[in-house]
Amino acid sequence: MDTAAPALTRGLTWLMAIACGVFASGIYFNQPLLGDFARDFHSSVQSVATVAAATQIGYACGLLLFVPLGDRYERRALILVLGPLLALALFAVAIVRDLPALIAASFALGLFATVTQQLVPIAAHLAAPEQRGRAVGTVMSGLLLGILCGRFFAGAIAAHFGWRTVFVAAGIVVLALVAALRYALPHMPSEHRASYPRLIASVFGAARRHPVLREAALVEALLFAAFSVFWVTLTPWLASPAFGLGAEVAGMFGLVGAVGAAIAPIAGRHADRRGSRWVLNVSIATALAAFVVFAFGGRSLLLLAVGTIVLDLGIQASLIANQTRIYALDAAARSRINAFFMTAMFVGGAGGSALAGTAWQYGGWTTSMALGGALVLLAGVVHLLSRPARRSAALTQE
Repeated sequence: MDTAAPALTRGLTWLMAIACGVFASGIYFNQPLLGDFARDFHSSVQSVATVAAATQIGYACGLLLFVPLGDRYERRALILVLGPLLALALFAVAIVRDLPALIAASFALGLFATVTQQLVPIAAHLAAPEQRGRAVGTVMSGLLLGILCGRFFAGAIAAHFGWRTVFVAAGIVVLALVAALRYALPHMPSEHRASYPRLIASVFGAARRHPVLREAALVEALLFAAFSVFWVTLTPWLASPAFGLGAEVAGMFGLVGAVGAAIAPIAGRHADRRGSRWVLNVSIATALAAFVVFAFGGRSLLLLAVGTIVLDLGIQASLIANQTRIYALDAAARSRINAFFMTAMFVGGAGGSALAGTAWQYGGWTTSMALGGALVLLAGVVHLLSRPARRSAALTQE
């Protein structure tokens, strides 16, 4: 850690956690609202699933194009630019009149929501090395709770005031948080002076240098693809004749899943003490167990709720463990390392969303859950067969 860096206070940690949660939540507002989109724009589930995929593709593009700038420019300044652009994208979603415009606005929403990934490296930079896992875990828990509670917020608000109100309200809150961060975040000038093209190229250079980064990115991409399969198909499953429920109930499952996300700081502490690979072993097994519950107990709301908690617990723990590993690789390149990792993760999520629409159309719930389980199994195989280089393993204390 840079000894000249300001100390990370508890208040600043929680402000960043809240901001991460709100900024990232917009990426997932559309998942419980897919039924509303299909009805308003007279489209099929497979067609509106493209909205979720477009948002995640936008996020992946933003990660690759914007996040590396945190190693070139002051992250605080980037937050003050990207935050208002995110608010504008949310307002744009609220006023669209057709499905193509919704897809385009959702892409922009995802693109600028990457402002969250300027905050996570700040926590890693300001924290003492022995507390880095806990600090990252706390900020990420805010991000993940925001994502999950965002689904509840979207479903509940849409049920009473319409889905457009969801995006207007979120845009207003984003602007308020940007104002708070303007005063709370310290100035941390970057010492990296490479040109933008060289900076982008160095994202892939970091992946070539660090086997641990490549493994972590592939594992998380597969897990997030499985995660997206579940959330994209949950809404049409609940709306099907098996249940006959709407967006509000689908959103409530996001709130149920927040129980799983609450363990993120615990996963960070275990990663500090017992090693990230141990946490990953447990988290992958947990996610696989969730898809078994979904496949065999999907007609029970209680079992669906239990499976949602278990799935979110496994996915969020894996994310914290992998981020703890990659942030230990190269302090000077954290933004670029994070950009590669998160880009891979959201490319996986976009792929999972697209596959989910197809799986739902041709095989319904059971086929969709089989797809999710297969993706988790593949992630487990990649993880177990990996052999990190000695240097990377030493750096990550494995």
